[in-house]
Amino acid sequence: MNKKELYDIVIFGNYTKDTIITTSGTRYLDGGGFNYGAHAARMLGLNVAAVTRLNKEDMRVVQKLQSIGIDVYPFFTPSSTHMVLDYPTSDPDDRILRSPASAGSFTPDQFYDLEAKAFLINGSIRGEIPLDVVEYLRKKDSILVADLQGFIRVVEPDFTLIHAPWPEKEKYLSMIDVLKTDAVEAESLTGEKDINKAAELISRLGPKEIVLTHRDGILVLANGEFHEARFHNKSLIGRSGRGDTCIASYMAKRLSEPPEVAIIWSAAVTSLKMEKEGPFLRSVPEVEAFIQLEYNRGLEF
Repeated sequence: MNKKELYDIVIFGNYTKDTIITTSGTRYLDGGGFNYGAHAARMLGLNVAAVTRLNKEDMRVVQKLQSIGIDVYPFFTPSSTHMVLDYPTSDPDDRILRSPASAGSFTPDQFYDLEAKAFLINGSIRGEIPLDVVEYLRKKDSILVADLQGFIRVVEPDFTLIHAPWPEKEKYLSMIDVLKTDAVEAESLTGEKDINKAAELISRLGPKEIVLTHRDGILVLANGEFHEARFHNKSLIGRSGRGDTCIASYMAKRLSEPPEVAIIWSAAVTSLKMEKEGPFLRSVPEVEAFIQLEYNRGLEF
């Protein structure tokens, strides 16, 4: 990189080789929050960059992102991250995760030549995004967005991922503008089952906005006000990548729209994504039509 380019959003996290286990069978997919998120933001028209770590044998995911106009900055590692996602029921929040291999941790120098209106931190497990990376990004004139999953998940000796206490949560969250979580993660962090109360508790740690997904939809806490939108998906075949798609599409609209508009777009995009496996690849007119059909909010396009 010879010059700094201003992107709308830079999304980063390790690529993951995903094994998806459901009651209907086992499938293998190219995963990673950065992958799902970058697709969603790009399909909504943003100028997007993706930064990832992976083994060279998995370059196909980089090429797929580049094919739709995303600038990708890959860093090659001895192994890609491997993730097994086991969904024993139809509830997308009910899953067992295992990670037998990791592509390692990001470093501040991977972002020296990148500037953006927003940086979206989308890690998979604790340790992938060290504190010095967040501290470096906080110094940039950008909105700093993070997904909670990459900070509270830890790998057990048997490679199972669990939610563990996060001793550094105050340090990290004091630097975050927008935090994405799901209902299970929010309860793990706060001890509060009620999602509204959990969002309020998290906001006291620093984030100005909380985007919380649950099995039925999205809850946003912004400027002291709650906003809600339901999912209207007809199937759950593409449930993996739900949260990644949600926060990326929310931020894609949030850069120019208020929370009450951004949440509708996010709910619509995420609903459509869950109906098909893999990253979101629908057009803006398709999303607009879906919003008019399912969300009676009178949004003007």
